Amino acid sequence: MIFQTTSTCPLTGRLFCCAFRKLCLEILALTSSTAQTAEQLLLQITSNLCSSWDGETSELLSLLAGSETQHPDRSATLQQLLPQLQTAAERQQIYLQPRTTWADQNLPGMTGPVAFFSAEFGLHESLPIYSGGLGILAGDHLKSASDLGVPMLGLSLFYHEGFFHQSFDAQGWQQESWSQLDLSQLPLTEQRMPDGQSLRIAVELPDSLVRLRILRLSAGRSGLLLLDANLPENSASDRQLTARLYSPGQQIRIRQELLLGIGGMRALQAIGVTPAVVHLNEGHCAFAPLEDLRRRMVEDHLSFSAARAAAAAAVVFTTHTSVPAGHDRFPAAMAAAHLQPLAASAGIDVANLLALGKTNPADSDEAFCMTALAFRMSRFHNAVSALHGKVTRSMWSALWPDRSPDQVPIGHITNGVHPGTWLAPSLRKLYSRILPQNWEQQPSTAADWQALTLLDDRELWQTHCSLRHRLLHDVARRSGCQNLDPHALTVGFARRFATYKRADLIFRDLNLLSRLLQDSTRPIQLLFAGKAHPADEQGKLILQHIWQLAAQPPFRGRVVVLPDYSIDLARRLVQGVDVWLNTPRRPQEASGTSGQKAALNGALNWSTLDGWWAEAWNGSNGFAIGDTTDCTDPEIQDQRDALSLYQVLQQQILPRFYERDPGGLPVSWLQMMKNSITSLGWQYSSHRMVQDYAALAWRPATKFQASSVVPGS
Repeated sequence: MIFQTTSTCPLTGRLFCCAFRKLCLEILALTSSTAQTAEQLLLQITSNLCSSWDGETSELLSLLAGSETQHPDRSATLQQLLPQLQTAAERQQIYLQPRTTWADQNLPGMTGPVAFFSAEFGLHESLPIYSGGLGILAGDHLKSASDLGVPMLGLSLFYHEGFFHQSFDAQGWQQESWSQLDLSQLPLTEQRMPDGQSLRIAVELPDSLVRLRILRLSAGRSGLLLLDANLPENSASDRQLTARLYSPGQQIRIRQELLLGIGGMRALQAIGVTPAVVHLNEGHCAFAPLEDLRRRMVEDHLSFSAARAAAAAAVVFTTHTSVPAGHDRFPAAMAAAHLQPLAASAGIDVANLLALGKTNPADSDEAFCMTALAFRMSRFHNAVSALHGKVTRSMWSALWPDRSPDQVPIGHITNGVHPGTWLAPSLRKLYSRILPQNWEQQPSTAADWQALTLLDDRELWQTHCSLRHRLLHDVARRSGCQNLDPHALTVGFARRFATYKRADLIFRDLNLLSRLLQDSTRPIQLLFAGKAHPADEQGKLILQHIWQLAAQPPFRGRVVVLPDYSIDLARRLVQGVDVWLNTPRRPQEASGTSGQKAALNGALNWSTLDGWWAEAWNGSNGFAIGDTTDCTDPEIQDQRDALSLYQVLQQQILPRFYERDPGGLPVSWLQMMKNSITSLGWQYSSHRMVQDYAALAWRPATKFQASSVVPGS
């Protein structure tokens, strides 16, 4: 290895850094006459993250990167790759400047981009400013918007220490560490003024004025603006505000959210962008429309109520959690102190702003809630699955006291995943033989994907087995576990280790599980990955429990806990496992998207009927744990779900997987794989998700001037 990155992956974590381009030029052994051309091609290709989801380009870059350890005479072969670099660069240009897109036909006349605010974005493992599903979803939003031609500009913070790296001590307790991201190794450019000076914006805090620079990243035709406070002109404490994602402590949290919301809106104004729609991806971003309210009062001389209605008219708010603790709340006095500069600028009493973040505005002691603020400052509000919509309408019905819960104006748009990012390249080639041409840049239909039933059984199975073998090789490299069975039923569980996700549910009956794992005729192996939040002691205990079990003789070699979960590891897992296990305590999972990624690759979901799976399962495209009955006693619910989990494993999963025809194919299993791919692949794509947002939220928001459903109006 020539240089180190913050990624655990030896390749994909460095495809978009300067050192990678230098490496390629070195190993190509170019003459001076061609080196400049090759460097320009590499710069073009790797300066835009769309290279990461273009299958042919990714394979070419992988070949280049892998060549550093190949035969010494590799240069002649590598010289032959230069025309492929040229082709990749031309293909990228065609993608970035298409003749027409889906949005041209379906979103005509948009006057500006969708400004998509999110506290985290998961676009690629080389930029670890994400912690889990919320950030990955935000990244898939940008990617699908790019593919479909929807103008979109993401806004977030540049966390110069990112999210933590995870390791385990000798007792299996999670250890967290942070490392400084190297800007020179990332495809980021700094926004500058016409005279070349760095563009700065500022956000007022109670005790300081925080200066921010604006870093820009290209994700296909979409862009991402990242605000960075790590500047010499800021105090040491203010520089730390953009150090770590989800830093502990309420004061730093509210300040981060002020920088995100207020700073994000000021960044748009500073670069001359007027968004057609402001989309708040969770309540962390809810200060953004307050800044628009202030601006309208100051510049347009509107009254508070008129400015509020105007600011909320083109705002879309998506809430992502069914768990009350997942909604940020700040003490009223703290919120008042931090909102005072905004109120003073607008010439109003801070109580006016505080009232927007409370269920009962008259209660001076009630905590200030960012979710309540987001609802009150948006025109369109949605949950992220049908079941989550029902839960959310009940949870927030107090904001609309004159309506029954079923009449609360909170809809739902179920989450989806980006096919180009998550589908294995080998499967992409199989699908592309049958799906319509250019299917990756257009919303698909059920009829399009139904044609995939024509996939050849043997070719599909061989491709899947190759992906499983590749995964297990990678698991061995990461974990040191060398005795995994390449032919065994391989089950994956990877996600944030929150307690309601019940990662340890499958371990409830250790004797039974031990017998099943050690069955030589129908072996099973379990792969676990995921991080617990540094402040989540219960989540860490669950993770430690599984780690310790994996080290014990009955489970050693059959249960593996993989450290430092990342986009790269997630990609490997969802592409290589046979079954994807998901065990949230219903109805606490808002949506969940990891199972959607697995389904896209032919893995079968094995999940409680919560989140997206509650509406996706049809009886023949995967396996259901439990039923749709909710129980108020968690212990009883866990017991029931564990019994169902074991029954499904023994009576449905194992017989189907290990039953083979005379040619050695699991025909019944393959039929379920095809049912899963054809019924779920198109419907739970982020292309469909973006299409729904365009029809149900963004297009109406661009035409809406005053809202009748803004709570409290």
